[in-house]
Amino acid sequence: MQLVVARIGRAHGIKGEVTVEVRTDEPELRLAPGAVLATEPAATGPLTIETGRVHSGRLLLRFEGVKDRTGAEALRNTLLIAEIDPDELPEEEDEYYDHQLMDLDVVTADGVEVGRVTEISHLPSQDLFIVERPDGSEVMIPFVSEIVTEIDLEEQRAVITPPPGLIDDRAEVASSRDAEAEG
Repeated sequence: MQLVVARIGRAHGIKGEVTVEVRTDEPELRLAPGAVLATEPAATGPLTIETGRVHSGRLLLRFEGVKDRTGAEALRNTLLIAEIDPDELPEEEDEYYDHQLMDLDVVTADGVEVGRVTEISHLPSQDLFIVERPDGSEVMIPFVSEIVTEIDLEEQRAVITPPPGLIDDRAEVASSRDAEAEG
């Protein structure tokens, strides 16, 4: 099984180093010198990590065969993918790999169907579920414990308690606001 562990950012300096956006809780294991990683796009790799260091709070990597800024810049936005044992699970109870969350049915706490997780977007502040609704539209749901209250992998569902306006249609939100103003 494959797991996205990082995304390559911009080149750093002139000797082939790149910044990386880490997407794993175990960078010291998955992004260590000597690690061979598949890539997306596949034509870019595989890449072998030659060196790694932290500079001003960012992880910098250098790959074998990439010796200058031009080569480093050509790798920008490449996803780094590690091969993992399918039986390997995250160490913490409330941690999940992306592949475990993909295709989960999303329902509200009272059982209303919202849709299905089609993508997980990793942002600096939090992760987002991109959920395709039954009508084909998409809604973004912050993957935070206040909103996503339960992940049930056996039942293949995520239970949410969305704040007003997160998944409601604009017309429904406006009419409920009007009703509150009248009442």
